[in-house]
Order: sequence, then structure tokens, then C-alpha cells
Amino acid sequence: MKKVMLSIAVVAMIGMTSCKNQTEEKQENTEVTEELKEIAMAETTFGVRGNCGMCKKTIEKAAANVDGVIKADWSIDLKKINVAYDDSKTDEMTIHKAIAASGYDTDQVAGSKEAYKELPNCCQYDHEMEMSLTEPIEGQGSNHHEVE
Repeated sequence: MKKVMLSIAVVAMIGMTSCKNQTEEKQENTEVTEELKEIAMAETTFGVRGNCGMCKKTIEKAAANVDGVIKADWSIDLKKINVAYDDSKTDEMTIHKAIAASGYDTDQVAGSKEAYKELPNCCQYDHEMEMSLTEPIEGQGSNHHEVE
């Protein structure tokens, strides 16, 4: 009986911690939104070649590592990235170059050949593939490797 009561107490504490974490996350998101309003914001969208969820992770990380980038979201299906950044700290070309340095072609800068060779096989994209699509290419979409 003591073990049952102890188990119930542990589960209850975990549930309360989970709710507390959700509340803290909501508060942090609100604070980030408020900070974004105060920053000299610019947004851009441009093409980036890639194939899968692993590409998405690498492309977004390369962009996010540029000082001043606030948000980066690459669409696997549309082959384009949306970036929000502080234009007092960086510019669009710096973001293009950072992504290219990770091995991925953008619509303005060719990807590093050395970095491309180091990409996993599933990430070695066709250098002629179209970018900045308005609709996904037929036959693509659900067959991508998703990485979280």
C-alpha cells in the first residue's frame, strides 16, 4: 500500500512539474515575442536546395548560428527558407554564405563542395533542383526523413 501511495505522489508531482514547465514556456514565448518587437527586424525568403529532415536541421542550424538571426524555417517541399533577423547585426548575404558553408546551395551562393561531400547520402541533393517553389513537386512530400 505504501508503494502505491508513493507511486501516486510521484505521478502527481510529475504532472504538476509538467504544467509548471508549460506555463514557463508560454511566459518565455511571450517574452521572446516582446523582444522581437523591440529589435530592428528584417525578414527574407530565399531558395535553398536540400532533400530531407536532416537537411532541414542542418540548413536551419547554419542560419540560426549567424549572429542576429532570430528564426529560420526551411521548407523541405518548397526548397526555401524563411528567416527573421536583426538587420543591425547581419544581412541576407551573410545568411546565404553561412548556409552555403554547410554544403547547401542557395539561390545566390553555391554550397561548399567540401562540406557537400561530408553530407549524409540522403542529403546529397541534385544541384539542378528547382528552389523557391510555390507548390511542392509531385511525388515529394511524405517520403522525407523527418528529424526533430
